[in-house]
Amino acid sequence: MAKAVCVNGHKRPAGAGEEAGGRQAARKRRKADGGRGPEEKSSHLSAALFGEDCEISHDQLYELLKYAALGKCHNATQPSWCRIYHQRHLAGVVVIVLHEMSQLHFYKFYLQFKHLRKVFRHRFTLTPWANFLASLYGEAANLKPQNTAQGSPGCKGYIYTECDQQRTDSSPLFGLDCEMCLTAKGNEVTRVSLVDAQGQCLLNELVKPESTVLNYRTRFSGITKKMLLPVKTRLSDIQTRLKKILPHDAVLVGHSLNADLQALEMIHPSVIDTSLLFARNEGRRFKLKFLAKAVLGKEIQCEQKLGHDPAEDARAALELAQFFIEQGPAKVAELNLEMLLTTEKLAEVSQKKAVLQPQGCRVQKQLNEPPHLSKPCFLDCLQVTGQKPLLLGRQEMDSSGLCQSNLSTSNKQILQRALEDVPLSTFSIIQFSLGPEYLASHLLAGLYEKVRSKLTDMLTIYAGPFEESFCLKSVKKEFGRCGPIQSLTVVTETYQPYVCIQYEVLEAAQLAVESLNGAEVAGSCIKVQRPITAAMLDCDVWIKELELDVENEGVIYVAGLKESLTETDLQEEFSQLKDLETLFLPKDLQSGKHRNCCFLKFQKSQSALDALEVINGWTVKGSKLRSRNALASGHLWRWIWQVNHSNGKQGGNILHEKMEQLSDSEQDLRKKVKKLDHHIKKLYRSLQNNTLCIVLFPGVNRSQFQIWPRPFKKRSYRKQNLLQPFSSITFPQHF
Repeated sequence: MAKAVCVNGHKRPAGAGEEAGGRQAARKRRKADGGRGPEEKSSHLSAALFGEDCEISHDQLYELLKYAALGKCHNATQPSWCRIYHQRHLAGVVVIVLHEMSQLHFYKFYLQFKHLRKVFRHRFTLTPWANFLASLYGEAANLKPQNTAQGSPGCKGYIYTECDQQRTDSSPLFGLDCEMCLTAKGNEVTRVSLVDAQGQCLLNELVKPESTVLNYRTRFSGITKKMLLPVKTRLSDIQTRLKKILPHDAVLVGHSLNADLQALEMIHPSVIDTSLLFARNEGRRFKLKFLAKAVLGKEIQCEQKLGHDPAEDARAALELAQFFIEQGPAKVAELNLEMLLTTEKLAEVSQKKAVLQPQGCRVQKQLNEPPHLSKPCFLDCLQVTGQKPLLLGRQEMDSSGLCQSNLSTSNKQILQRALEDVPLSTFSIIQFSLGPEYLASHLLAGLYEKVRSKLTDMLTIYAGPFEESFCLKSVKKEFGRCGPIQSLTVVTETYQPYVCIQYEVLEAAQLAVESLNGAEVAGSCIKVQRPITAAMLDCDVWIKELELDVENEGVIYVAGLKESLTETDLQEEFSQLKDLETLFLPKDLQSGKHRNCCFLKFQKSQSALDALEVINGWTVKGSKLRSRNALASGHLWRWIWQVNHSNGKQGGNILHEKMEQLSDSEQDLRKKVKKLDHHIKKLYRSLQNNTLCIVLFPGVNRSQFQIWPRPFKKRSYRKQNLLQPFSSITFPQHF
């Protein structure tokens, strides 16, 4: 499993019987109206996301979005992993992005995500990628511009340039550009350039970041570790020099200047931002490199150079502003920049295709699956077809791919804007955020430890008391019939011995509690229970909600299988069960061997209930089977396996005392998540019929926090990041 999980479902305002009745009534109305019209067809999605097929790639998600938004009319094809029916009746596509949230957040706050887990039926893991939003927007895409005025939220402690003199037509222009690296603090400046109106460089300094550098971003910044080693200049030194250089009526010019001022931690009252001056449709922005070539006829940021030259970029931005002032907006409009950009990108794709074509069909297939989606980017494709995408959120990206925050925009404001504007757009990306205070690495580490601890306790049962000379082998055999055992130890601290058993799947532990509590095992009447900890007080609530989860609807768990049985054997044994759709035989992700349990998925919930009555007590090849409703879907089963194998520890309560310090932050976070789920619910309910809705947890930035499992010997299994993204797909249907 990789960096993301996705969910797919259908909104159902009525129960199954009511829904069927609604459809019958609809058919009667159509008959009364003289037949069926094309508008009566409803779009829906079918995907076999079950068991080990719960992971898709970035390209596969792109396939879905592309076909949903463009359809066959624009040479888009059905996704390889799912199928959209009646695509041409789609009212729109809405992607809800939960910034910096991952699969970890979904499992930690599973009960708080009440709407997500009850509406979105199919969930799947997504493989990692650098930046999902960048792949859709294009590298230079931005959302709403940030507010860098004095007193704005997030600007506490910023230095004011004191350039407070009234501006006139003769006020001097200064071009400014910074290069940044990623540190433990965030984006910190590493180089600053300032040029005057004649293009003369007044300042070109390297800057030593205050915090530990996590990523030098050499590809964009040109900065390396070696370059910064002898540097002693700090941000405060640059702030002082800029205040001395700039006259009191200075006007700063730059491209996405808000990012530079935030990195400098400075506030300036009069600015010209060329990314806004040469505006694109729907609030997106042109790259500085493109504007320099299209407007000024100059080549900058050449690929032969390592990184960007900030002095060159500052000079280009300055000349663009001077061009606009001298020529006026009418001249800029004549350039038809939007069409120029589209033509340029399409030409690049055609040129690449012409060069690679002789290599055969394999290359052709690669061209049809663009790896970066930026030549042209996804939103450019929509623009060519006349569709107007809507982009709303708190996060922005500048031309180097750096993310900046517009902290003055709240989730509530974003929701209100979305409720107004989403119905007017055919493709919308709505981004919500918990806020930077909840993304600190120590908090994420604490959340991970608590989730891991809770899952470990939910997988663990204690059984006893037994006689002093009890047979451990018979105990292991009896409890093994409930499912695969990860570890079994004898507890000797008690007056009589007990056994601690940790299972590999949640269903096995629950089945042991339900079927063996009070039973006679190894000559003793025993009690079976889970560990009693503060985190386990709501265990029964978790079990109940997992059973009611729409993803587990029609799915049952079967244990007690002989490991010698193959999938073919099981399909033959269970073939008599009515409406059986598919069978999932879990395998050990390290050894590849299947476990002594399986999951059965039925087309109808009632058929699954009927199968439970038949299977319990059923004997297959000499093995007596036990079964119950499923609790953990494929992606959760894999995630639990990774959690259990993320280090050498097994069993027991692994909560640490330092976690207690996170209780206040966690409580606030729980409230935030609950409110976020309510926002999604409100937005979802406002969508039109036949709207494809995707909720994406894009994952936590790897440079901020990682937890890796220990390396595996098996060649085909790759390392996994446990902070996966998570997403959801659904079609609202209103009756």
